[in-house]
Amino acid sequence: MQHPTPIQMQALPACLAGRDCIGIAYTGSGKTLVFALPMIMFSLEEELKMPLVNNEGPIGLIICPSRELAKQTYDNINQILLHLKTGGWPELRCLLCMGGIDFISQNQAIAKGVHMIVATPGRLKDCLEKKKFSFDLLQYWCLDEADRLMDVGFEDDIRDILSFVKGQVQKVFFSATMPQKVRDLAAKSMVKPIIVNVGRAGAANLDVIQEVEYVKDEAKIVYLLECLKKTPPPVLIFCSNQSDVDDIHEYLLLKGVDAVAIHGGKDQSQRILAVTKFKNLECDVLVATDVASKGLDFPDIRHVINFDTPKEIEDYIHRIGRTGRCGKTGVATTFININVPQITLLDLKGLLLEAKQKIPPILLSLGGEYNEMNGMVGCAYCGGLGHRVTECAKLASARKGKNQGFVDDKMILARD
Repeated sequence: MQHPTPIQMQALPACLAGRDCIGIAYTGSGKTLVFALPMIMFSLEEELKMPLVNNEGPIGLIICPSRELAKQTYDNINQILLHLKTGGWPELRCLLCMGGIDFISQNQAIAKGVHMIVATPGRLKDCLEKKKFSFDLLQYWCLDEADRLMDVGFEDDIRDILSFVKGQVQKVFFSATMPQKVRDLAAKSMVKPIIVNVGRAGAANLDVIQEVEYVKDEAKIVYLLECLKKTPPPVLIFCSNQSDVDDIHEYLLLKGVDAVAIHGGKDQSQRILAVTKFKNLECDVLVATDVASKGLDFPDIRHVINFDTPKEIEDYIHRIGRTGRCGKTGVATTFININVPQITLLDLKGLLLEAKQKIPPILLSLGGEYNEMNGMVGCAYCGGLGHRVTECAKLASARKGKNQGFVDDKMILARD
């Protein structure tokens, strides 16, 4: 793109000025550059003042919810660092800290001193506890896809990692949605943050044509081949569990479709190879669980198929955000049937109404509070457009955890 996106124009000055910042924008809007560039500039400034020596650093930290997203962010940063080095600036070193990489190679990188770290929470927490590096020089702390980090169970790890931060550190959170858990963490850890919100938090990308079709469970895998004919490749297929990913992958290969698959049960080398082949357009279809929905950038994807309807509307927004990126138009097809919870269908209906998309008859027959006349905003806790806070499954789950002693009282701030 020749011009900065809205989130870049508004959030970059705030981050470069050293302010705590919360950036909310639809997927594919260029958020990675917003939080990566300030970290690189701060590291370059420190390196020019006093170069890092052995075992010093990091100055900046980015935490990602998945290994694939961490690898992608790491590669993007290294591209910028390579151009800086070619231009005669000092060499800056970035460390990829995640599972699936042996400690020996990471120890060798740390020994030289690292300016920046891109990490997943589990490996980062492990390294901090083993004192492989410290946050003594840390100036910049970023959560990428903050909502996904909270929803996939990293909330306690993030709080533990924060406990290693000693001084005042600039903190930035970036995400496509902003659920209550992220707002709570921001309230406790940030200092007067600047909130940059491009569109409604949790709104779908308007460059994506959303199609919802009623398909019975036993007919989905057969109808999948018909859906693949809607657009040219590449196509991304999302499933909710690993066994479905393997079944669909095998079925597509038997039908002569050039497909690869990734999920949490596969080796890291297999996952990296599958993503690389799909990005390089060496295969036509990628079948994946939600590990591929967290911020991964596939610029040329024409079509996203939700083989299973996500249980939460935030997952749906992240999934369809893999297409329609950087101003391009994409198509998202979602299979629904009677097994999908009604609240999920109501949230989906509200999202389609908001984006002025075609509503299938089965969704029109449902009630719901959202309509174009009164502009209801839906749930104040999770942001779903099809239900009120009194019916929110997420809030009910949080309250259940609180009653069992798993959730801090202050974490539940529902505005009912």
